[in-house]
Amino acid sequence: MYPLFDGNPVRNYDVIMKAQIIQIGNSQGIRIPKMMLEETRLAGEVELEVQPEGLLIRSVQKPRGNWDAAFKELADNDDDQMLDTSPATRFEAKEWQW
Repeated sequence: MYPLFDGNPVRNYDVIMKAQIIQIGNSQGIRIPKMMLEETRLAGEVELEVQPEGLLIRSVQKPRGNWDAAFKELADNDDDQMLDTSPATRFEAKEWQW
């Protein structure tokens, strides 16, 4: 696949390839070479962002996608205590039910 350096793949981020904008139904698109997709690990849904230099394509970042791992790490480190330990207000003490 890619040459290895210290056990990690060596990637060449200076590769520039040309592509044509083509008609795809009522839209237009580009074909991304397989090598670039493998190197960037792009697959499925992506985000597109217009920038002054052109168009940025990146993997979709799911909101709260890493929360499960973060919560597990907190629990494993016994660091999942409440940060707000202020005394309950009269409303909370009387009206609020957990």
